[in-house]
Amino acid sequence: MKLSVIILTYNSGEYLERCLNSVKWADEIIVIDSFSKDNTLELLNKFDVKLEQKEYLGYSRQLEYGIRKASNEWILVLDHDEELSPELISEIQNLDANSLSNYCGFEINRQVYFLGKWISHGGWYPDYQFRLFNKRKIKFNHLEVHGSVRPNGTAGKLQNKIYHYTYSNLFAYLERINSYTSLHVSERIDKNKKFKWYKLILNPLSTFLRMFIGQKGYKDKMQGFILALYSAIYNLVLYSKLWEYQYSAANKLELPPITVSDFQKQKSRV
Repeated sequence: MKLSVIILTYNSGEYLERCLNSVKWADEIIVIDSFSKDNTLELLNKFDVKLEQKEYLGYSRQLEYGIRKASNEWILVLDHDEELSPELISEIQNLDANSLSNYCGFEINRQVYFLGKWISHGGWYPDYQFRLFNKRKIKFNHLEVHGSVRPNGTAGKLQNKIYHYTYSNLFAYLERINSYTSLHVSERIDKNKKFKWYKLILNPLSTFLRMFIGQKGYKDKMQGFILALYSAIYNLVLYSKLWEYQYSAANKLELPPITVSDFQKQKSRV
């Protein structure tokens, strides 16, 4: 199997070298960079990669662009803050022709490293992601925040892990909550979802109880509590922003930003 790896970057210097080291055995590495301002480009010079710079238009659209640039039929997608475990590298390298012909791609389990701990509960693990696939046997789901590549056929599962070094601190996590909840509002608007006041109360509460109690997040100690709590906060912020957008629209006020394009326009005005 000839393999192309696609990595999306933007100010990715903190983890990028670890990520690239785990895939340097691949036949081709394509990096789609959204005009990083840190040391990302300097780090890329240490590796044999094909660099493309492109304005960020959303995760799945950047990925689609990268796939069009790939020379090989089989694609592995890796985030800049992820790395392949040694066992997963060996498993991918040893996939036989029968497996490659029977499946359109493979889901890979991902484990998150959060505030100094590997997370094993709370709905965060196991976390199977469709990351290795034949580019001729996929379909795209273009959304503002949950855009993805999906199998167009039968997907298999690999046994070993991707390691995900997410959110180096709570400041970064809160920044992500702020941007993702705004983008998530656009998906609710597209589906004509109306704000309901009781969801502002019940949804955050049920999210916390499900993750911390039902999915045993308490076993991950303080990190598990924080993940359940911040997931509840995510839903609180999401429903608050949905109300804000619909109230603003109904009262002809300036609409808050809820798409990647809105963010780009706002950034250009600063």
